[in-house]
Amino acid sequence: MTRTKACRMPDVLKTAAGKERRVGVEIEMSGLGYDELVALAAKLLGGTPVLQSRYVTTLKTELGEFTIELDSDPIKELDLADERLPRSIRELGGQAMGVIDAAAERIVPLEIISPPLPFGSLEAVESLVDNLREAGALGSRDAIYFAFGLQLNPELPDLNPATLVHYFQAFALLYDWLKARHQLDVSRKFTTYIEPWHNRYTELLMEDDYQPDLPQLMEDYLEFNPTRNRALDLLPLFAHLDHERLDRHVRDPRIKSRPTLHYRLPDCDINNPGWHFSSVWNDWVVLEQLANNPDDLAEMRALFHERRKLNLHNLTHSWQETTENWLARKGYV
Repeated sequence: MTRTKACRMPDVLKTAAGKERRVGVEIEMSGLGYDELVALAAKLLGGTPVLQSRYVTTLKTELGEFTIELDSDPIKELDLADERLPRSIRELGGQAMGVIDAAAERIVPLEIISPPLPFGSLEAVESLVDNLREAGALGSRDAIYFAFGLQLNPELPDLNPATLVHYFQAFALLYDWLKARHQLDVSRKFTTYIEPWHNRYTELLMEDDYQPDLPQLMEDYLEFNPTRNRALDLLPLFAHLDHERLDRHVRDPRIKSRPTLHYRLPDCDINNPGWHFSSVWNDWVVLEQLANNPDDLAEMRALFHERRKLNLHNLTHSWQETTENWLARKGYV
């Protein structure tokens, strides 16, 4: 009997060049030791781990090259054998590093970073996450200081300004609904790196006649959001489109140029048996479908403008509730 696939697919599966769209996935977790995670990922994904540096391992698989790392540059780069350090500290190196490693693996997230994966291969990620949970991986809800995320980097169908505007509008319209579904843990709700877009930018974006060219699109966003700390971070995309223009607003060596969106909002709730990778992905597909349905997008933008009016519905329903009801009525969920 054929198993039903957990990961839904959007209608738009190919780029303008006719290639299958791809998505990068970043999964943060704790509960497993670094070496344990590397060995388990190698077994589950099928590949040979290669240590690149302390706490950074690559894993070549049929799907491409995965990276497994401790998500903390200071700890990854720490070297107590460095001859510039006093001898007394260097002599403690092995013992001290053991203590540091034990603490780091408990507090600092371990991260699995996928290569760009074809949408059709995402069942492998679903299986990986489920098996990691069974092995003891922990997510955000396990401790107040865990603020672990599951990030998506979906490739866009094309890079035309009109397409970008549709995706941006769909995200802004669905933000409250997505946050209610993906921000389950209090530790991430109080972090600053998953903020919504500035209200003034969202209002501009929703105007009926908003049809900017690419330079104006970037300038409008960067005027109000000159930071990586957004639930949907557009800076990697802008670095790909016009790095010189981006540099006039934001200079940050952590920004990696790529023709994708960077969706940072979701928690990684990996130790919850009712949560799966597809829990996040399938909600992203709702956004995909809305962005690529102009009539529904226009209808929802009209609702967005209506929310300001003083009436019984607006007094008794939040925008999140209005969104959820509309998505159910239209068959999106």
